Amino acid sequence: MIPITVVDVRDAEDLVVEVLRSGAIAQGPMVKRFEEAFAAVSGTKHAVAVNNGTTALVASLQVLDLKPGDEVITSPFTFVATLNAILEAGATVRFADIRRDDFAVDPDAVAAAIGPRTKVLMPVHLYGQTADMGKLAPLAAERGLHLVEDSAQAVGATFDGRRSGSFGLGCFSLYATKNITTAEGGVITTDDDELADRLRVLRNQGMRARYQYEVAGHNYRMTDLHAAVGIPQLAKLDTITAARQRNAKRLTEGLAGTPGLDLPQVLPGREHVWHQYTVLVGPHAFLSRDELAAALTERGIGNGIYYPKVVFDYDCYRGHELIPDASLDSVPVARSVAAQALSLPVHPKLTEDDLDKIIETVREVLGA
Repeated sequence: MIPITVVDVRDAEDLVVEVLRSGAIAQGPMVKRFEEAFAAVSGTKHAVAVNNGTTALVASLQVLDLKPGDEVITSPFTFVATLNAILEAGATVRFADIRRDDFAVDPDAVAAAIGPRTKVLMPVHLYGQTADMGKLAPLAAERGLHLVEDSAQAVGATFDGRRSGSFGLGCFSLYATKNITTAEGGVITTDDDELADRLRVLRNQGMRARYQYEVAGHNYRMTDLHAAVGIPQLAKLDTITAARQRNAKRLTEGLAGTPGLDLPQVLPGREHVWHQYTVLVGPHAFLSRDELAAALTERGIGNGIYYPKVVFDYDCYRGHELIPDASLDSVPVARSVAAQALSLPVHPKLTEDDLDKIIETVREVLGA
């Protein structure tokens, strides 16, 4: 089986052993070192490490002092953590439909969704390419909205030369399958000194110093063990990204012209870091998306459906008081994409033979 992803963190062994031998394994100097390296990568003044990507989203919303009834506009086509974080922060969720070319919120749909209670715009940079920040960032500024970027899948991605997470509060996931991992972990990036300070106090049970409580806080801390896993990967992020970009280019060249298959695009002014290589299996393809996924699995090609439904289309969210007016009819593009999206392996461990097999198998089963 050619897996959809491969996790290899063996280059972190020396730093992990260093932490273990130090006897201090909770948040400490290794986390600070990781934060400094991440801030350099993101091009921001601050990077605040936390225990996972969902926490990054929740904490970012919490320091914005949202009140009951305040609204956050986000994408309906995303991992459930995006929605769960908004609900945990106590905000009301509004959804703006997406575009097919970047799988991110459509700026025109966002503009139409803004109302008197809108306080936050939370675009999701999906699959490794940013949303249209050239339109979304000015829109947020013009309407007086906070900008929180769900950059969970987009570490190192750029829009017009600016890294994801540098337009507002950037929220990154460092889960095991991400381009950079600490096994579990997250980071919040910002240029705002006050927000960075509040985030650091919030993540440490509301303490600035031991037993000096300033707010009702939480334990959102990252450990030195987790930071030690991530530091060597940050040092080679450019290499990791380049490998993913080469593999994506090879897949696009090989799969071009496959009947019924829409290939992912790299849009002008954006650098795609290819967390996923996601195709759309159209209604005129020889097989449906689910049939193609099953055929690839049977032939030893790992694949993934990210995501099978729009994020609110589950029983646990129906009728939720903080998700008013969410309907499938209001997000037709997201609904269509959710029925067609299929991700193929693009990770750095793929060999030329692997790439050849993926291309040949997809073309074969789709009748190319």
